[in-house]
Amino acid sequence: MDRRQVWRRIRRVWIALGLSATVVFVGWSLIAYRASATAILAIQSNAAVTVEHRDGIWFFVPKQPREPGRPALVFFPGALVDPIAYAPLLRAAATAGFPAFLLELPRRGAFGGADDPEVERRFDRLLGAPNTPRTWVIAGHSRGAVVASALASQHREGFAGLVLIGSSHPRDVDLSAVRIAVTKVVGTRDGLASPEEVEANRGKLPAHTRWVWIQGGNHSQFGWYGFQPGDHRATIGAKVQRTLMTDAVLDVLRKAAAGAPAS
Repeated sequence: MDRRQVWRRIRRVWIALGLSATVVFVGWSLIAYRASATAILAIQSNAAVTVEHRDGIWFFVPKQPREPGRPALVFFPGALVDPIAYAPLLRAAATAGFPAFLLELPRRGAFGGADDPEVERRFDRLLGAPNTPRTWVIAGHSRGAVVASALASQHREGFAGLVLIGSSHPRDVDLSAVRIAVTKVVGTRDGLASPEEVEANRGKLPAHTRWVWIQGGNHSQFGWYGFQPGDHRATIGAKVQRTLMTDAVLDVLRKAAAGAPAS
């Protein structure tokens, strides 16, 4: 066998290995980012909350009328994750009396989807819709937190709070001067936004930022989906981690409803 035949065989082997690895990665990703059964149940309307989906937005609206001026939650999901994987969080907000809106990212945030102008257009349509709250708390997980940070940097009227979950951002914008309430939720076992990466951008957050450190929490357990590639294994139960996250979001909403100052 001459050298050219050897190299042809080697190339075929490498191609076969590359294709196999790609198939395994894609298959794992499809399973990992899929919403859990609990999340799917959370998009069902019931006696307390009406759930609708239109124009790339999930609406979670309390059925019982609340006092005027009640703030709303606008949430942006992580990249590649099925947006429904965050439905339990939005439902918890609505059950507590706060209208909640889950804005989908084009192409699930991949291939530039998180930076697509359609994201801001959806947000503008929501803000401009009739009979919608005029006061907002914006939040996001992972890539969704990047989107939330960018919107917060615009200092729009009506912003009352910001919650950044499982993200090293703000990295590309400086939010140190914002006067709204800011909460940062961090898992100490997060494999995609490590505590070291998070701390590197602390100076871009206001001094009054509330830090919620979840000991043993990872990246994946901030949503109701599978184990994400690149993450670390959590040493805390998923239910406990999600409860702590949900409590942090509800705390900001309640403070916004009470008109509490940022600091």
